[in-house]
Amino acid sequence: MIKRDVLVIGAGAAGLFCAAQAGARGRSVEVLDHAKKVGRKILMSGGGRCNFTNMYAEPANFLSQNPHFCKSALSRYTQWDFIGLVAEHGIAYHEKTLGQLFCDDSAKDIVDLLLNECKKAAVTITTRCEITSVEKIEGGYLLTTSNGEYSCESLVIATGGLSMPKLGATPFGYKIAEQFGLNVLPTRAALVPFTLHDKDKDILAELSGIAVDVYASCNDTTFKEAMLFTHRGLSGPAMLQISSYWEAGDSLSINTLPNDDATALLQTARTETPDALLATCLNKVFPKRMVQSFIEYHNWRNVPVKQLTHGECDAIADTLENWQIKPNGTEGYRTAEVTIGGVDTNELSSKTMMAKNVEGLYFIGEVVDVTGWLGGFNFQWAWSSGWAAGQVV
Repeated sequence: MIKRDVLVIGAGAAGLFCAAQAGARGRSVEVLDHAKKVGRKILMSGGGRCNFTNMYAEPANFLSQNPHFCKSALSRYTQWDFIGLVAEHGIAYHEKTLGQLFCDDSAKDIVDLLLNECKKAAVTITTRCEITSVEKIEGGYLLTTSNGEYSCESLVIATGGLSMPKLGATPFGYKIAEQFGLNVLPTRAALVPFTLHDKDKDILAELSGIAVDVYASCNDTTFKEAMLFTHRGLSGPAMLQISSYWEAGDSLSINTLPNDDATALLQTARTETPDALLATCLNKVFPKRMVQSFIEYHNWRNVPVKQLTHGECDAIADTLENWQIKPNGTEGYRTAEVTIGGVDTNELSSKTMMAKNVEGLYFIGEVVDVTGWLGGFNFQWAWSSGWAAGQVV
């Protein structure tokens, strides 16, 4: 039997960072993962450049049934702490937009940082290791695996959510939580593109590849970012962001003119170019293909703007600034960046991430019911929650 002080299940961002922290305290630590390679989700994140944190990360950027839970970890290990570590490792990075920090070169730089920190802390990492059972024993835990039996004092579950099953996502962490009597909140895909009903898709699919800045709103939450039309529906940062707040049956409200006044635009056209077609007027602010499709989709009359009634102008302006569309659903876990829901934070200590009623059992990262916005926030939760557990395991 292999004996360790700490076993971490999951060699992703949270698991590796937690392991390095614990190892640096002199604990004997081993990370176990069923995949062939560590950090697979890190490697493909941010288009291969890894959006490793956000300069403006704060608790308000996270969803949880208990919005206060994340405050402790985020305040004790901040984005600036991780940025300092990135600089210490000589990794070049840049701000892309809205505080999002990316590697200049490759996401592999972040994986290398984690592996170097683990190496420095004498952490053992074992891949291709299937765990068949976990049981509580006196003084800790006994794990039966494809590599034999392990025992440990502290067991850290860092297995992530259900998003991107092709990268090895499984419900393992939720099952362990339930095995030990912890409540697991319902999960759903988040930061995910929307699919549309056929009647909408038949026309809007023609716009695939077109992106426009919008305000996207749902359930009292609004994001201003780009929306991308796809063959199947709506994507882009604005749609991914609002998907975390959308539930089946909800409509989205989309302002396709976030920087203009649609009513003023049409009034100016009626005054200055009354003989111009509606399409000609709208082509000044939208891609031509989008104008053609919107005119067909919304049954607008493409006539000289002087021929449009005031009522028609008001309706067109209202639609441009408050387009109501009800998605058919989302692309699901297949393309979702994260999973909403998971281990109920009321079951955990916000300071240590340990289960309140199960000594020595910890949950960190995405497996917990804490979900960040798009833009590096979920990585920051991985670092902060991993650090918090790493100080005490």
